[in-house]
Amino acid sequence: MAVTGLAKKRKQEELEEVEKGAFAGVVDLEMQSEEEAGDEDQGSDNLSDDGEVDDFPEIDALSDSDEDSEEEEEATDILDEEDSLDEDSDASSSLRLFPRSKVVLSDITGQKKTVYPEIEPDYDSDSSTEDDPIRTGNIPVHWYDDLPHIGYDINGKRVLRPAKGDELDKFLATVDDPTSWTTAFDKNTQMDKPLSAEELDIIRRLQAGENPDAEYDPYEPMIEWFTGKGKEEVMPISSAPEPKRRWLPSKWEKQKIMKIVRAIRQGRIVGSKPTAADKKQQFYAIWNEPPSNQPPPLPAPKPKLPTNSESYNPPEEYLPTEEERKQWEDTDPEDRERDYLPQKYSALRLVPAYSQFIKQRFNRQLDLYLAPRIQRVKLNVDPESLLPKLPSPSSLRPFPNYKSLKFAHTKARVRCLSISPDGAWAASGDESGVISLWEVNVGREVKRWTLGSKIGAIEWCPRLDVCFFVAGTEEKLHFLAPPNLSPALLTTTQSTLAPATLPPATQSSIKWISSSGVVEEGPILIIELPSASGLPRQLTWHRKGDYLASVSSSESQGGVWMHQISRRHSQAPFTKIKGTVQMVLFHPTKPHFFVATQRYVRLYNLAEQKLLKTLMPGIQWISSMDIHPSGDHVIVGGYDRKLCWFDLELSEKPYKVLRYHTRAIRSLHFHPTYPLFASASDDGSIQIFHARVYSDLMTDPLIVPLKILRGHDVKDGLGVLQIKWVNKQPWLVSAGADGNALVWCS
Repeated sequence: MAVTGLAKKRKQEELEEVEKGAFAGVVDLEMQSEEEAGDEDQGSDNLSDDGEVDDFPEIDALSDSDEDSEEEEEATDILDEEDSLDEDSDASSSLRLFPRSKVVLSDITGQKKTVYPEIEPDYDSDSSTEDDPIRTGNIPVHWYDDLPHIGYDINGKRVLRPAKGDELDKFLATVDDPTSWTTAFDKNTQMDKPLSAEELDIIRRLQAGENPDAEYDPYEPMIEWFTGKGKEEVMPISSAPEPKRRWLPSKWEKQKIMKIVRAIRQGRIVGSKPTAADKKQQFYAIWNEPPSNQPPPLPAPKPKLPTNSESYNPPEEYLPTEEERKQWEDTDPEDRERDYLPQKYSALRLVPAYSQFIKQRFNRQLDLYLAPRIQRVKLNVDPESLLPKLPSPSSLRPFPNYKSLKFAHTKARVRCLSISPDGAWAASGDESGVISLWEVNVGREVKRWTLGSKIGAIEWCPRLDVCFFVAGTEEKLHFLAPPNLSPALLTTTQSTLAPATLPPATQSSIKWISSSGVVEEGPILIIELPSASGLPRQLTWHRKGDYLASVSSSESQGGVWMHQISRRHSQAPFTKIKGTVQMVLFHPTKPHFFVATQRYVRLYNLAEQKLLKTLMPGIQWISSMDIHPSGDHVIVGGYDRKLCWFDLELSEKPYKVLRYHTRAIRSLHFHPTYPLFASASDDGSIQIFHARVYSDLMTDPLIVPLKILRGHDVKDGLGVLQIKWVNKQPWLVSAGADGNALVWCS
């Protein structure tokens, strides 16, 4: 080891020079490049041909002098000589563990340096595992879910997240690329990597239940290690002689057995006698159980200690008065505070027998019998942690939270109301036949009509080029226009309801009657429904304002009628329907028609005239229904206090069932522009909910209860009968059985 000795000698000389005078001469520092520093680091890790590690000399600032360079040349020459000797000695082996190095002159510093050739990555090389572009280590991948990158490369730069398509893109990729099924998703790189032929063969073998190794032969000939020819075992494992205890009986066991036999003969050991079956009932103390490894049972409950009132001579303040005694006798035994009345005796010998003794002993035995004997460990769970995390209502504004104004109907309860499309007018009708038109902003009544019959439903036409609303009375539909309309708007309304040239009449049992009087004084158009059809309890318009559907209280098949204003034609869409129709609604964007019976909601396609779907809310009696403006979600309310949210793309069963009201639900309504919906009930309250529906089908709707509005009084078991949103404002208008119409503002 000539090089090792030379390195130690050089180190000792350098230490001596430093001890004489540190920094005595001029120090020439050499700044090496990254490439040169990497070369030196690579050279320092190499091993000599004989398998031993060479000691690398310590780096010193004084090692860049000419003397050191000469010594390095000498050391290099010595290493070359050793390599030549090793090559001569190992001439039979042509394999070298490390490549040969060479000394070159640096172009930057002008000094000599050792350069090793590049190592070609091989299976046995460490560099073959460095193909991974992400060098973040073994950390959870979900840490980068909210970041645009998925890790860092070897240079510390971010590795951006590759673009991912949706499920449709994945399906199209499988159609266009026939080799897409031969890829696997890599969680580290977030990409699909192709599988090699060997990996696909392994997967195929595993699916077929075969051995994953293709070279494995299950039928290869057996190798006889011990029974083959020339491998027979001649000698046993142990050549020790067999002991006598293998065939001779033990004398010590014989002595023990004889000792037991003599004890039995002398009567010192008596066997247990068989016990005769005792027919008598065995009584035992249930609290006196034998000891066990289980935790001790709970102690028996102790009886209550007697108080001063149970004394035979209690103080005067414990004795009841005549009123207290009478009140105690009138109270039910299970509601009494005490089972006895304190009594006073002058001597103990005058105390009679206790009349409740047998009952008190029996109750004590019941307490012992029914007392728990095991202490169950209760789970220490915070109830707040079980509730879902919902956003704060203050962050979901605006929504109505206070009562702004009140419009009163003095004669009867307000059964229905409706808001104009521009949100400026409100029409409300009561059971005495009075319809009031008033302003939503100030609550001022503008016009009043008296139709002489109970008002069942009111609905404004959704068209903006006309202005009128429909009111339903007994077997009639009245088309009314508000006063003070502009001439152009009034002309369009009259031409729509009462055109100069009427369309050809059709055969129908419904009559269309146009009025020739003043428009502001009475209805412009009256539709007379068939006899015995009853009071129309619901009116609903198509989004284009040409079709009107009415639902009457009659249970016959003629309860549902569809009216076309432009053709002045009415028809019954159903010739046969199961159950009593409660409500009908038009789909906001498609030619679909919702029909709610007592227990089911059926969806029909009017263009194809067929049944599409039947929703099963699980409600005993459906009372109200409304459709989200997107048309993909439906809410259904019932008299059994349930509110069901349906996702039409998801299932026929409710997505969510809400139970927030204490009495029957009367009305439901979605806001046309804001993510809000409300529900009204007979308990006199209105529930406001935030309902945000996302365009992404994979995201569930967000339903958050926001506010409970209380302002209506409950009369005759009825509370809030109908609610309507103002189109362009987050305001709500409600009609109640107390005869008031309230406006709720944000």
